[in-house]
Formats: sequence, C-alpha cells, structure tokens
Amino acid sequence: VYLETYGCQMNVNDTEIAWAILQKNGYARTKDLGEADVILLVTCSVREKAEQAIWNRLRHLKALKARRQQARLPLRIGILGCMAERLKEEILHKEKLVDIVAGPDAYRDLPRLLAVAESGQQAANVLLSLDETYADILPVQTSTGGMTAFVSIMRGCDNMCSYCIVPFTRGRERSRPIASILQEVRMLSDQGVKEVTLLGQNVNSFRDTSEVQFQSAAAPVLSRGFSTVYKAKPGGLRFAHLLDQVSRIDPEMRIRFTSPHPKDFPDEASVLQLIQERHNICKQLHLPAQSGSTRVLEAMRRGYTREAYLELVHHVRECIPGVSLSSDFIAGFCGETEEDHQQTVSLLREVRYNIGFLFAYSMRQKTRAYHRLQDDVPADIKKRRLEELITVFREEAARANEAMVGQSQLVLVEGPSKRSVSELCGRNDGNIKVIFPDAEIEDAAGCKALVRAQPGDYVVVKVTSASSQTLRGVLLCRTTLSRSAAC
Repeated sequence: VYLETYGCQMNVNDTEIAWAILQKNGYARTKDLGEADVILLVTCSVREKAEQAIWNRLRHLKALKARRQQARLPLRIGILGCMAERLKEEILHKEKLVDIVAGPDAYRDLPRLLAVAESGQQAANVLLSLDETYADILPVQTSTGGMTAFVSIMRGCDNMCSYCIVPFTRGRERSRPIASILQEVRMLSDQGVKEVTLLGQNVNSFRDTSEVQFQSAAAPVLSRGFSTVYKAKPGGLRFAHLLDQVSRIDPEMRIRFTSPHPKDFPDEASVLQLIQERHNICKQLHLPAQSGSTRVLEAMRRGYTREAYLELVHHVRECIPGVSLSSDFIAGFCGETEEDHQQTVSLLREVRYNIGFLFAYSMRQKTRAYHRLQDDVPADIKKRRLEELITVFREEAARANEAMVGQSQLVLVEGPSKRSVSELCGRNDGNIKVIFPDAEIEDAAGCKALVRAQPGDYVVVKVTSASSQTLRGVLLCRTTLSRSAAC
C-alpha cells in the first residue's frame, strides 16, 4: 500500500491510523508508487485548492492504472478522508478509476472495502459516527526523524461556523478517553519523541465521558463576551485535566496543542495557568480570529466581537508573559466590504502575531454560508486583500521576531537546514524556526568534552538576526528542558 496525505495535521494523524489498521491486516507499506498494489489518498476538503490538487493527482494516476491493466497487474485506488465524505457520488461516478471511498470514521472498514474492490466492484463507506475516536488503535508514526508526533485527542466539531465544512465531513465532536491518550504519549516518550502536539478541531472543548464518576461535572463557562450556537454539555473530564496529565509523563517532552477555539478560554482558565506554570508546555497559543470586523465575525457565526477577541488576547498575554500567538484569517468572506477588510488589517497590526495562516475565502457546499449567504466578493478583490493581509502579517511578525535579537532561545534540534548542510534547524518554544551553525559546543551538564548537536537535543541559541519566518543565531550550549527551566 502507498499512502499520500493532503491537508491538515489531522490528516497526517488519520494516515497513521489507517496504516496501523492495514498493517494489522497483513499489508506492507511502500514509498515507491511503482510497486504499490493499493494507492490511498488521504484528502482535504476545507479549501477548493486542496480538492483541485486531488482531481489533478487522480488524472495522473489514471495513466498508471491503465498501464497496469494492460500488464494484467491490478491496481486499486482509494480516496480517504474529508473529500471522500463530501464528494462520494462525484468521485465514484466521475472517476471510474477510484475503487474505494472511505470517510474519516470508516478506516476500520478499509480491509473489507479493499476485499470488495479486489472482486472488481467499487466500495464505499462514508457513514459518520457519534462515537468513533479510534481510541484502541495506536497510530504508527510516519513523521520524518521521529522527534515530533501528533496525537489526536478528539474528532469532529460542533461550532458550525458558517464558512466551515468540517462539521459535515468529520461529524460531531467526540473525545477520546484520557487513558488511551496517555498510553499513546507514554509510548512516544519511550520511543524518544521529544515533542507531542495534541490535535483536534476544537481541543479545548475536550470532554472525556468514559469514566462514570465524572459524569455530573458542571458544564464549562465560556470566555467573557463569547457565545456559541450549541449548548455546552455537562459531565466529563476537561482539557485542563488532560493537559495536566500529559505534561507530567515526561519532563523532557514538549507539549503543544492545536486548534483551540477562543471561546473556551474563560477568565480563570486553568489551561492558561498550566501553560504558565509547566516548563514543558510550550508558551504558544493558536487563537484563530478569521476576521477583524465584528460585522463579518457575526456573519461567520464565530460567537464573538472584535472587542471580546482583543480582550482575550490581552488576558492571555497577562497570564503568559512572552507568549507566541498564531492565528487564521479568511480574506473576502461573503459581504466583506473594504472597511471590514481594513478592520482585519488593523487587528493584524494591533495583535502582532508570530505565525499566521491566511487564505482567500472559497465557498463550500453544505455549509450555512452556501445556503444563506452570497459569495459576492470578486476573485481579484479577494486576491488583492489576501496579498495585503500577508504583507501586513509579515511586517508585524518581523517586528515581533526582531524583538528576540540578542536573546537566548531554547531550541529543539530537528535536523540539517534545507539550504545548507553546515547549518542545523529547529524550533523554539514559540514554534518559530531557528537556524544556527552545526558547530562543536559545550554540554551544560558540565562535562569537558565538546559535542555536536543531534536531532532531538535541546540547545541554547543566541539570536543574531530575524525575519518574519525565521530566527538565526549562534550555538551557546547543549542542555535539557528541565535544566533550562531551572535556569
């Protein structure tokens, strides 16, 4: 089987789950397309561009399948994930070369679907589940280097933002039992993984209801000035409890999480306190804003005003000094005026994010926007607004990063820099890329011998220059996460 992943980190994790299931059923993995009997594409449906990449890839695979048929060597092709969920009929009928279609909750069914495909029939399962979390399946890690890993803690989303296809392709929110998450993180720690990212569409509304004694816990409180279209559910162990438990497993393992929703950081949020207190929980938060205009935010059904969002940003910065902030923005949403756009520009300037993910709006079928709103901002105006947002973001990120020049940063070494074999690269606590020379350094433990930094080491780098995307610096010493925190 040959696996190819498109889209978000959730899809990377889904690929690992699908492979774990297939491996248990006797499949071998290949990285060579030419020797594959089965090609599976794990797909994304969030933006039109992602879907277009899949259609283009299928056209390329059509020729490969035709050559195989001539040689009497069958090749099975499958579409997995969000696009399978959204476009099942179109994929099966338009692309006759696709043999199986499996939605995000149907990976356990892959061996059966492939068996049906072996007999020459098309097979599909896009049923969404109310309880599937793949809790009993430990994903087989596929990330290069093996220093970092993603651990899925929940699936689906209940927020129903008007632009978003996720609730329709991934279904309702359901959380994985904490015990199975801790088991996976312990296994990764034993394998030498140094950084784990807890993954979900809306991680901080996590709610593990598997343990009976926590069924009566009160429903959570929302951040001040925030609302939601769904009623908060009582019962269960919450994200703060999970974060607390995960951070205790290995003091030398960094913990990150994505993506939270701004509404789930109430004033007395123990999550923010944990980030501030624990040396191995990264001082980095993803706070997706989407727009800086209250009017557009209302049309998006985000559940907050510009003012409430900014108040939350100030609160976060008070609780976690030096926090690195990232965000998502959509340019040219339905009904967005030039004044609305300028509001987003000014939000980017005011907050000064370290990392940003910015996209032009693309209408998706099934969403509330598709049924209720007009995609009325012309493509050329969307493109111009997006370019302006990217320019402003980069200017402000460069200023934020320049403030770190002269400072020492703790960096987890990932490996050689892409541009030079004489340099190494890694990420600091704020998830910003840091590049530095591959030189001999002292070890902070006090041993006299000089050492060379290896992937998985923590090193102290003094920052000498910065851009909007990257920090550059010189190596000071090798250290550990605990020793660095003690200093």
